[in-house]
Amino acid sequence: MQCPECSGDVLTVSVPDELRGYLPSDPDTAAVCRRCLTTTPLDGPARDDPATVADLSDALPSNPGTALSVTVFVTLCGSLALYRAEIEELISRIERAGVDPLSTLDRLAADTGLDLAIDVERRRPQLVQLLR
Repeated sequence: MQCPECSGDVLTVSVPDELRGYLPSDPDTAAVCRRCLTTTPLDGPARDDPATVADLSDALPSNPGTALSVTVFVTLCGSLALYRAEIEELISRIERAGVDPLSTLDRLAADTGLDLAIDVERRRPQLVQLLR
């Protein structure tokens, strides 16, 4: 399978129960793009270990669940107006795990091995305003 956003290679991982509601159709499995980090619902079994999500970038948290939360956060940032409530909840979840989501987003944008599907420089001020 290839990423629907950039045609990059994807990981297919199980989605923990607590993250399913953030993706359309409450999927058991999601595809995470190795290039742009877009996370999309997927039918079918997971083929990869969830820990591999954290290996996609040194900027991602080492905890697999938190790393997946960050990739879902990055994906939802593509539409702030549509996913405002979900983004706020994910930010709280990520912060409770001891990770600064905005700093992580900045580090992901600076990672030369990635080409995020969102323009972090443009989205960051909107996210800061959203969080006030």
